[in-house]
Amino acid sequence: MGSKQIAQETFDDAVQENITEFEMDPEEAVREAVQQFESQGVDLSNIVKAVRPPASENGQRQKHQILLTLDSLSRAVAEADMAQLPQHLSAFSAQCKEQLAFRHLAGQNGAYAVVLSACRLAAGHRDLLLQALSTLSALLDGQPDLLDGAGRELVLRGLRERRGDAEVALAAVRCVRHACLKHERNRQDFAAAGVLPLLTGAIVQHGGSAEVVRAAASALRVMTFDDDIRVPFGHAHDHAKMIVLENDGLRVLIEAAKAFRANSGVLSELCATLSRLSVRNEFCQEIVDLGGLEFMVTLLADCMEHPDVVRQVLGAIRAVAGNDDVKDALVDAGATELIVLAISQHLGNPQICEQGCAALCALALRKPENCGVIMEGGGALAALQAMKAHPREVAVQKQACMLIRNLVSRSRDFSRPILEMGAENLITEARAAHRDCDDVARAALRDLGCKVELRELWTGQKGGLAQ
Repeated sequence: MGSKQIAQETFDDAVQENITEFEMDPEEAVREAVQQFESQGVDLSNIVKAVRPPASENGQRQKHQILLTLDSLSRAVAEADMAQLPQHLSAFSAQCKEQLAFRHLAGQNGAYAVVLSACRLAAGHRDLLLQALSTLSALLDGQPDLLDGAGRELVLRGLRERRGDAEVALAAVRCVRHACLKHERNRQDFAAAGVLPLLTGAIVQHGGSAEVVRAAASALRVMTFDDDIRVPFGHAHDHAKMIVLENDGLRVLIEAAKAFRANSGVLSELCATLSRLSVRNEFCQEIVDLGGLEFMVTLLADCMEHPDVVRQVLGAIRAVAGNDDVKDALVDAGATELIVLAISQHLGNPQICEQGCAALCALALRKPENCGVIMEGGGALAALQAMKAHPREVAVQKQACMLIRNLVSRSRDFSRPILEMGAENLITEARAAHRDCDDVARAALRDLGCKVELRELWTGQKGGLAQ
């Protein structure tokens, strides 16, 4: 994707020039403009790629449809027209959901203030408030910078004052998620304002609603992200601790998971969030004490045909296996065999292969007894098969190399059988193909007893080569 940006008007002018100067039809004019700008490295993700209606007779330039819809909504809000407001909110929300470019153009033209005013007008009308919050959520998707303090307080008030209303809670939770994704300042402000107990409370209060549970778990997980490139250090770890220690988050999530054993979408979301909360040894142990380990192993066995669930469960197992005692409990519960089965059954899925190798790697670390179980269960062979299936996937290659190293570092007797599986060639190829694999591949080859040649690197200094 390109890194350069242009204004919507620049794109529209290029399209119009293609039509008037080169006599292209509208669709061809748009395609040509897209090709022209993309060839120059321009990012068009925020650009509406459509022909703007021609200028009126008096020469006034016309607007894209999303802005015409925004104008209608703005008039209804300004006139406090409660009869017309629902249909205009519905039309605007639907167009915002179509693509980021539409909502970006609307956001650049004052849509946030209009929608916020609509939310205030709707405060005493339940159905209208639901519609207004849903519209705000649609507008914020991909545009967290739009939110201000007034909007944050409005969303929090919706969660507090209508906490018994599942639909309103869902709309407000989605606003929180969209506002916090890739925006550290919003995360910190929401956390300071008390959003975490409202999110866990929504899961408890609406435990029968799959949509609310899924959305709230996702919002909690976003609070633990460190994905805002504008901020050098975030509060991801602090937020995870707050969710667990102050809001009983682990118990809330595990109890919710038990209620949705047949819903793979909800279970996948809950497992992903649990893995983000496994940031301390005692948290990993608490997951076991709450029955989370048994739940994960059972879920992996029951949902082997659902790749998304398998991937998230493997990620959760990998996370909780950071605790040495939990490693043993997982192996005793039969997790090893299921992880190997998951890799083998989804060998074409690089994410599952990566997470499966990483989970086995965590179980093997500092645990020679577990290494024996992994070897007997075919774990080494599964990892090498994953390497062979995904030679270009650096994450798969790296995790498989780390697993092989962990298996043999304290159990040298495993070196020969692993080498007989063809490990040396695969690891050497990974090292040659991926610079990021160099360290782990070299360590794996060394611990396997292979001769390791140090890679020479050009330093650019006199003397030339470094090892």
